[in-house]
Amino acid sequence: MKILLVYPYFIDSRMDEEDISAIPMGLFSIGAVLRANGYAVEILNAYNLGRKPYRIYQILGDRRPDVVGFSILHANRWGGIDIARMVKKVNPATPVVFGGVGATFLWDHLLTHFAEIDYVVRGEGEYSFLELIRFLESGASSIPTHIDGLALRKNGRSIKTADRQPVADLDQLPMPADYFTFQHVALTRGCPSDCTFCGSPAFWSRRVRYHSADYFVTQLQRLREKGVTFFFFSDDTFTLKRDLVIDICKQIIERHLEITWAAISRVDRVDEGMLKWMRRAGCTQISYGVESGSQEIRDIYRKRISDADICRAFARTIGTGIMARAYFIYGAPGESDRTIQESLDLLARIRPLAAIFYILDLFPGTALYEAYKAKNGISDDIWLNRIEDILYFETDETLSQERVLEFGRRLREEYFASLPRFARDIELIDDSQLYPQHADFLSRLALTFSHGDYAANPLIKENLSTAVELFERSLQYHPDHRAFWGLGLVYQHQGRFDESIDILEQGIRHHADSVDLHLALANSLMRRNRFQEARQCLEVFDTHPQAVEQIILCCRLMADQPAEKEWTKHLHRLTRQKTAGMPSPD
Repeated sequence: MKILLVYPYFIDSRMDEEDISAIPMGLFSIGAVLRANGYAVEILNAYNLGRKPYRIYQILGDRRPDVVGFSILHANRWGGIDIARMVKKVNPATPVVFGGVGATFLWDHLLTHFAEIDYVVRGEGEYSFLELIRFLESGASSIPTHIDGLALRKNGRSIKTADRQPVADLDQLPMPADYFTFQHVALTRGCPSDCTFCGSPAFWSRRVRYHSADYFVTQLQRLREKGVTFFFFSDDTFTLKRDLVIDICKQIIERHLEITWAAISRVDRVDEGMLKWMRRAGCTQISYGVESGSQEIRDIYRKRISDADICRAFARTIGTGIMARAYFIYGAPGESDRTIQESLDLLARIRPLAAIFYILDLFPGTALYEAYKAKNGISDDIWLNRIEDILYFETDETLSQERVLEFGRRLREEYFASLPRFARDIELIDDSQLYPQHADFLSRLALTFSHGDYAANPLIKENLSTAVELFERSLQYHPDHRAFWGLGLVYQHQGRFDESIDILEQGIRHHADSVDLHLALANSLMRRNRFQEARQCLEVFDTHPQAVEQIILCCRLMADQPAEKEWTKHLHRLTRQKTAGMPSPD
C-alpha cells in the first residue's frame, strides 16, 4: 500500500512562517513505523499550499495514495478538512485518517460533521495507525472496533474504541532519522505540569516517558551525518532529568557532533552545573514559559513558579552564555493595567534577550476551554465556524479587543526599547572553559542587532552601537570568527574603513581560510582605492565565484583589461561547472 501523510495548511496567515512550517515530530515517527514494516510512505508538508489547491490535486493525482493520513494540531484542522475533500474528489474510495492533538480532542465533532473523514487516531498514533493500515490492506468488510486508540462510525454514529496503552519503552520505536531528515527532535513524551492553557495534560495524562541518552544522541548523529547542524529540542520540558541531560551533553561532546541547538525548559528545572554542560554541548537558546509578571495570573494558569525562580533561571542561563527567551501570555482573566505593569517590571528584572508575547487562546483539550464551555453551555460545534481559535477576551465582557491589543503594544514597545540595555548589561560567569562559548554567544547576539531580526525592528534603537559593543566584548573572550566578520561589516556601514581593514586583517590572522573575512576585507580595501591589495587578498580563492567576481571588479577599476578578460573567462568556466552539476569549492 502507498500511504501519504499530510501536514495541512493553516487558514490564517502568519507574520513568521517559521512558526508553522515544521512538520510535527509525530508524523516522522509514524512514517518510520510504517516504513520499518514494509510500507511505502511519503510525507507532504502542505503548510504553504493553502492558496495552491491545483498543486495539491496534482500531488494526489501523481502519487495515487491508497490511504491519506493527516496531522491535525487544531489550528490547521480546516486545512485538513479542505485537503480531505480533495482526496475524495480524486478518489472517493481512498480512506482518510485524521490524527494528532487537534483530532484527538475533537474526534466526535469531526466524525459527526465531516463525512470525508473516515477514521480518527486518538492519542499516540504509531501502532493504532499501523494496525489500521493492516486492517485496510486485508480488505475486511467489518468495522475495526478491535483496534485500540481509534474513533470511527458505527450504524451512522461516531464511536471510539478502547484507549491505547502508550508505548512503554520509547527506544523500541524505529528511529525516524533512518528514513527522514528533520530538525525537531524530542527526548521525552509528556509533561508533569497541568497549565490551564495547554492541551498536554489531557493528551499525555501528565505522564512523562524518556528515550535513553544513547538513542537520542544516536538520532542526532545520524541527522548530523545527513547535514543537519542545528536542532530544536522540542520537548515540553527538556531538563526534567538532570543526570540524563548531562549524559546527553557529554555524549554530544564525546562524539564530536559539532551541532547547535535550542531547547524548552521550566525556570524551576535548571541549575548552573547543568547549564554549563548544555552550553558546552552546543545549546544556544532556552525558552521559558514565564507567562505573566502577575502571580495572580500565573495562578489562573496553574503555572507554579515564583518570581525568585524566574529571576534565578534567567540570570544563570544568560550567565552561561545561553540566550534566554521568555514566553508571555496576555489578555488573561483579570488582566489589567496593573498586571501588565507587573509583567513589564519582571521583564526589567530578568532582562531576557528574546521575548514572545501571545494573546491567550482557547483550544480544545485545555482546562480553560472546558471552563468556557461549561460556563456558556456551548458544545464543540462552535468549531463549525471557519476559525483557527477562540481568543479568550472574546468570551470575557471585562476585556475589549482594543484594550487587549493595547496591552500587547505596551509589552512589545517597552520590551524592545529596553533590549539594547539588556544586551549591554549581560553578566557572564568567569569560567575559562566557557570563554569560546561566551565569545560565540556575544557575537551571535551582536549579529542579530547588526544584520538580523533586531536590526530590522523599528522599536529597537541603537542597533549598530549595541552590535559594536557586543562584537568587541566577544573578542575579549576569544578570537571569534563571527565577531571579526560582523565588526568589520559594521565599520564598513559606518564608513570607518580603516578600522574595518584593521579588524578584518586581525581576523584573517586567526582564520586564514575564511572566504567571508577576505571578501569583506577586499570590499573595505576597494573603498580606500587599494584595488591591487584587494585583488591579491582574493586570488587565493580563485575557485570561489563571489571572490572571482570581486577580482574582476578590481581589474576593471584598475583598467587592467587583459586581466579582466582572463578572470571573466575563468568565472564562466566556474559557472558552467556548477550548471553541469560538478562540485564547486566553497
